[in-house]
Amino acid sequence: MGVVLEINFLTESDRACWESLARGKDAYFEVERGDDVYERTWRRLIDDEQIHGVAARLGGKMVGIAHYLFHASVWYAGRCYLADLFVDPDVRRRGIATAVIEWVARDAKERGFSGLYWNTLEDAPARALYDKVGKFHQGLILYTYQRDANQASARR
Repeated sequence: MGVVLEINFLTESDRACWESLARGKDAYFEVERGDDVYERTWRRLIDDEQIHGVAARLGGKMVGIAHYLFHASVWYAGRCYLADLFVDPDVRRRGIATAVIEWVARDAKERGFSGLYWNTLEDAPARALYDKVGKFHQGLILYTYQRDANQASARR
C-alpha cells in the first residue's frame, strides 16, 4: 500500500502551509502580491460561503491547494470556477491534480452546481493533464476589462 492522498477543506491550522504553496504558485506565474493580499485571501477562503479552499495531503503533508467559487449562471443552474490549482513540483505526476479536480467537481455537483471550468495559459505544462480531464473549447477567447482609474476620473 502506498502513501495515502487526502483532500479536504482548509482549516485555520493550515495557514502557513497554504501560504507557502500559494506563494509557490505566484512565483511560478511571476505574480507579486503583498502580505495583505495573502491575509485577505486566506480570510475569504476560511470565512466566505461562496469561496472555498482545499488542501491535498500526501502522507499527511500538504502538497497541493485549490481555490474555487460558485456563481450564478444565465443558462445553467450555476457554475463552479476553479480559480487556482497548484501542486508542489516535487510530487507532480502522481495523480494529485487529477484527484483535486475530481474532488472539486464532486463538491460542486453535491451543491447543485453541475458545471466546473477553469482557465490556463496556452503554454502551461499542466495543459497535458487538462486536455485529458477537461474539454478544451477551441475558438473561445478570454477578454478582460479593467477600467483605468485615469479614464474614470477624466470623464467626470
